[in-house]
Amino acid sequence: MQTEVTTLQQEPPFPSQQIDVYFQHLNDDWRGETLGWVRALIRQAVPDMVEAVKGRGVPVWEKAGIISKVETDKNGVKPTFAKGASLDGPSRLFDAGFERSTRRPIDLHEGAALEPKAFMALIPAAASLDASQAAQRPARAQS
Repeated sequence: MQTEVTTLQQEPPFPSQQIDVYFQHLNDDWRGETLGWVRALIRQAVPDMVEAVKGRGVPVWEKAGIISKVETDKNGVKPTFAKGASLDGPSRLFDAGFERSTRRPIDLHEGAALEPKAFMALIPAAASLDASQAAQRPARAQS
């Protein structure tokens, strides 16, 4: 007689907890500190922004859609705005990705300065743009 063994899988943590775990692996590195600072600025600029995790564990912030994602690599931290090409980057924040048609990243390398007020002005502008574009999309038919 065979006995059926079932394993209980833990529920995945909340997205904000997944982002905390993502930060922990960078905790002893300047990138972890920078990532935490960028996250705090986003939360302060638009407090009701929803944190999520997409793709390969990349932290994203959403409102009516994805506003920004923040990736890291060995060289830096890269906040990328989904519709950044349609935004006026205050104080020339966008410093890369000009060949792209929609997204714009901000490359932060060790010791790089990011003007907090300019970055925080960009967040609600991106959320507002996304909300206005979401309102113009036709409603999906329900089956």
